[in-house]
Amino acid sequence: MAASTGEPFRVVFVCTGNICRSPMADVVFRGFADAAGLGGRVASTSAGTGDWHVGERADQRTLDALERAGYDGTRHRARQFTHADFVHSDLVVALDRSHERILRGWARSESDSDKIALLLSFDPSARTLDVPDPYYAGPGMFDEVLGMIESASRALFRQLEPAIRPAT
Repeated sequence: MAASTGEPFRVVFVCTGNICRSPMADVVFRGFADAAGLGGRVASTSAGTGDWHVGERADQRTLDALERAGYDGTRHRARQFTHADFVHSDLVVALDRSHERILRGWARSESDSDKIALLLSFDPSARTLDVPDPYYAGPGMFDEVLGMIESASRALFRQLEPAIRPAT
């Protein structure tokens, strides 16, 4: 694991267009790491399986939901997942099973494939494995999705925290 060598633990969150769910997950996860004083021990980012929104900011409804919850997502710019993300990441977190299938199809090795996990698989209280896409829904759905992402990201961070915390 990278954190044990002094390198940050690297996580990439992946959804479809990288303007709704994965930017939320990245911002929330970094928020947990920063709040625990471990921001320097974690490097997180996000990407999309598609290239439709490359270079764009997160959807305004994503930014609004994040802001209502006390997060700042304004620095996000969408990008597409590339094979380099497998090489440079310790964990590749898919937001739903369609992203997981695509990522497994792109994996070039067992090592790549072993890095892939579903975000909601970390949350024992989750009733599904898929974070729903709020893109075609109203602002309330963005808040609901953010709540799911917060719960699962908190569980993921708690699982990783002992391994990324510096030895005393």
